[in-house]
Amino acid sequence: KKSNNLEKILIIGNGGRENALAWAIQKNEQIKNIYLIPGNAGSEKINKCERIFLEIDDKKELIKKLNFLSIDLVVIGPEIPLANGLGDFLRKNDFRVFGPNKDGAKLEYSKSWAKEFMEAAKIPTSKFWKVNSLNEAKEVINSNNGLLVVKADGLASGKGVFIPDSKDECLQATKSIFDGKFGNAEQGVVLEEKIHGPEVSVFALCDGEKYILLPTAQDHKRLNENDEGPNTGGMGAYSPAPLITKDLISRITKEIIKPTISELKTKNIEYRGVIYFGLMITESGPKVIEYNCRFGDPECQTIMPFMDKDFVILLQKCAMGSLTGDEKINPSNKVSGCVVATSKGYPNTYKTGYPIEIGEIDSEDCQVFDSGTRFSKNGEVLTDGGRVLSIVCQDEDFDKVFEKAYRNINKINFKDIYYRNDIGRQVRTKFSMDN
Repeated sequence: KKSNNLEKILIIGNGGRENALAWAIQKNEQIKNIYLIPGNAGSEKINKCERIFLEIDDKKELIKKLNFLSIDLVVIGPEIPLANGLGDFLRKNDFRVFGPNKDGAKLEYSKSWAKEFMEAAKIPTSKFWKVNSLNEAKEVINSNNGLLVVKADGLASGKGVFIPDSKDECLQATKSIFDGKFGNAEQGVVLEEKIHGPEVSVFALCDGEKYILLPTAQDHKRLNENDEGPNTGGMGAYSPAPLITKDLISRITKEIIKPTISELKTKNIEYRGVIYFGLMITESGPKVIEYNCRFGDPECQTIMPFMDKDFVILLQKCAMGSLTGDEKINPSNKVSGCVVATSKGYPNTYKTGYPIEIGEIDSEDCQVFDSGTRFSKNGEVLTDGGRVLSIVCQDEDFDKVFEKAYRNINKINFKDIYYRNDIGRQVRTKFSMDN
């Protein structure tokens, strides 16, 4: 079963990230079929792709199906199946998997474990306190001069971080997590000193020993223009991040990336997948805000257009533990930008089920990746999530990229469509809010 074939790929997940991965993977001529469980309405538009409707928790059916399809490589997109040990289970059943085991996914699913991990490896990060009760939290919050950032210790779909403006808000946020806002009231809370600076994302494909860096990205987490409003899963992104110079990337490699991988090895964690480093570039240098054990969304959609047909071979090598360390992502002379269209009301309550109309989208250097979409009974594409789709464009500079992105997003319509008009404002010179 362990041949080095690379004909049949399975991608687990239903978002824009998984569609972007499928789109990048199909470029390789060895690939015959890409299956997505469950994918979304946009998955079938991608060359070589088909969807499978199967509960991944039904382990027996899953293995039967994967054997029947003779899957050569499984790519796990979202964090929840990774945190639940799907990687371990598939590897035990002899499948090659890109995505860490449960022990490696702990970098993302336990904020306190990740902070202790960084402490052990002397990786620069903010000071933190793990608290298990509201009283403990009160003590920490009141004894600190500055305001603290409040984080749910477990998974919260990217929405479990609160940046309060007062001590009272700190307490309210802490209480909401202890009251089970994210479904798991037993989980602890991590309080962190507030650090300042721009945020950037760095991605490393890792085979347990060696790694390759992907292009950097900057994401826009806040719902509204000027980075105001609640945190979301991400409203847009661009890549590469001009802020990250060659010198800075070598510092990040030395102080953060290498120590992370060697600490994983020290802990006997064989990490085969992508490590997402969420960094803040502070006055005293880069610091880790968070790790994720998956590609970011929408950063993934933004970066995938830079990937050539060898991208899937890199994923396979990571899954096999066989990177040589000399592999390179060919640098592009273009830059890439992404704008996410959401349902009005996201990230709180919103309605779905509205028909989506898409006009003539530019055929060159412009992609539309569906995120929250489904088909109606008669085959019409409907909205089916908070983030509905992303439009991604490439060009020689960011002004041209975002001009193209906004020109094309104007050809997309559904009831209550909402998107930010200022994505990439940090890197656009010809900036106007009235695109």
